[in-house]
Amino acid sequence: MNRFLIAACAAVVLAGCGGSPDGQNASGGGDGPGIRVAYVTNGIDPFWTIAEAGANAGAEEFGVEVEVLMPPKGLVDQKRMVETLLSNGIDGIAISPIDAANQVQMINDAARVTNVITQDSDAPDSDRLCFIGMDNYKAGREAGKLVKEALPDGGEVMIFVGRLEQLNAQQRRQGVIDELMDRPLQSLDSMIIDTPGAEIKGDRFTILGTRTDNFDYAKAKSNAEDTIAAYAGLDAMVGLFAYNIPNCLAAVKEAGKLGQIRLISFDEQDGTLQGIIDGHVHGTVSQQPYMYGFDSVRVLAALARGDESVLPESRFLEIPAVIVRQDNVEAFWANLKKLKGEDNA
Repeated sequence: MNRFLIAACAAVVLAGCGGSPDGQNASGGGDGPGIRVAYVTNGIDPFWTIAEAGANAGAEEFGVEVEVLMPPKGLVDQKRMVETLLSNGIDGIAISPIDAANQVQMINDAARVTNVITQDSDAPDSDRLCFIGMDNYKAGREAGKLVKEALPDGGEVMIFVGRLEQLNAQQRRQGVIDELMDRPLQSLDSMIIDTPGAEIKGDRFTILGTRTDNFDYAKAKSNAEDTIAAYAGLDAMVGLFAYNIPNCLAAVKEAGKLGQIRLISFDEQDGTLQGIIDGHVHGTVSQQPYMYGFDSVRVLAALARGDESVLPESRFLEIPAVIVRQDNVEAFWANLKKLKGEDNA
């Protein structure tokens, strides 16, 4: 059953989701017993506004207060925010680690003080209680399938992403590569990662490389512009983060190559969804970020009340990805607006 659609019934209780200048917002659940939890993102992006709406709805539903924190300057800001939350006696933290390999100690230190779960991107070697999100490797393979749909005869592909330090980015990228190279499925526990700087050639597809921008939108667009200029035979661009394809789309339009370069996205930015409607973007893989926020608050609220039955045995609560194409984009977008409380706007 599609939990994204089920979640629409919770939209009527959404609180306003505007953030303060320092990247934080608090929403309360009325008559709760004073439980305070935090939802910490890995940056500032419209993707996280959707997750924030879900977290606010969860706070209302489960009678807690949630503080949503969006670090504007990356790793240093995220660490500072976690330290402040701990010093203020927070009852639980759901975090999207920016650099899982180098944040294990920070997460372990926090887990000694409060309940800690990861969401969106995992830190499996840490003491987090569970991970809430999609299977990013499988989602990457779904994006690869969209590339195959758009280019049935194969072609040259460039991958774009914010940063490769995040485990979710690594797994999505590898999923795209393995699908286009027609490789067997890999296990998350023993995944072999292709070197980012190397060109990868298969029978039908060539992956030219991976371009990173460190969440700099101007850099994301210039990466796309430079790629178009450097590779005359470029057939497709795959964006692994929400803002990548809207920036690629702008570059493709300016280069006069709409319809020549196929675009495949992740997530559900307005520019991506409109691009699908207009026929300029082939499709996108939605993570259902609303459910990331909603389920994170649900789990943290239960843990704060001593209920550990909410923890899945595998310690992975999978939110299934939704594939959006031209045939379902309008219904998907309408439902998304309901979840965000924008259906009457």
